[in-house]
Amino acid sequence: MSEVQSFPAALFNQAGLNRQHVFDLDRLPDEVRSTLGDTKNFRQLILLGHGGKRLWACVQAAGMPGEHPIDDYVIQTVAQVFADQNYRIVYPGDAPVGLQQLGTLAGWHHPSPFMVGIDAEWGSWFAYRAAVLADTDFLPFFPVDRGNPCPTCSERPCIPACPAAALSNEGFALDKCIAYRRQDGSVCQFTCLARSACPVGSEHRYSEAQLRHTYGISLRMIRR
Repeated sequence: MSEVQSFPAALFNQAGLNRQHVFDLDRLPDEVRSTLGDTKNFRQLILLGHGGKRLWACVQAAGMPGEHPIDDYVIQTVAQVFADQNYRIVYPGDAPVGLQQLGTLAGWHHPSPFMVGIDAEWGSWFAYRAAVLADTDFLPFFPVDRGNPCPTCSERPCIPACPAAALSNEGFALDKCIAYRRQDGSVCQFTCLARSACPVGSEHRYSEAQLRHTYGISLRMIRR
C-alpha cells in the first residue's frame, strides 16, 4: 500500500491559488468525469482556484507577458509544484470541464442573481483557475460549504444596480446583459455593477486593473 502524500497547500497558497480541492476520480459522478478526457493513468483530480486579490498581485509580480497572464502563471505554478508528479492540466485547455459542477461538489459554488458563483466567505470574488489530473495519493478533501448568502438577502442590491435591467426575481436575461455591454459608452464594459453592488465578501473585491483584465476578455469574446 502506497504512503499517503502530503498535499502542498502552502506552496499553492503562497502562489495565490488559495482555494484547493482534491477529488478521487473514482468518486466523481460519471457526467463530470466524462468531461476530463482520458483519465486511465491518473487517480485524482486537483481543483485549484483563488479567492480575493493575492493571485493578481502574484501575477503582476511575476511580470507574465502575453494575452493570458493569469493562465500562463497558473500553468507555470502547477509545473513547479508538481514537478515530481505525473499530471496533466485539463483546465486551462480545450476540454469542456464542468467547473461549476466541480465547484458545487467542493462546496464552493452557489448561484447568484448575476450569474457568478458566490459563497458566504468570498462573495463572488473567487474563480476557478486549474483542473489537474494527477497520479497522486493525497487524502481527498471533504466539501467546505460556507453557504449561499443570496436566499437570506432581503435588499438584493444587485438587481437595481444592473443598468441593463438584466436581473430580476424571475431570473437573468443574458441577451440584455450582452446587448448592453456591446454598446458604446457602456459602464459595464470592464466591470459588472450588479456584482460590485453585492456586499458579501466586499473586502475581497478585485482591483480595477484585475476587473478590467477579466471583463476585457469576456468583452472581446462578446464582440467576436
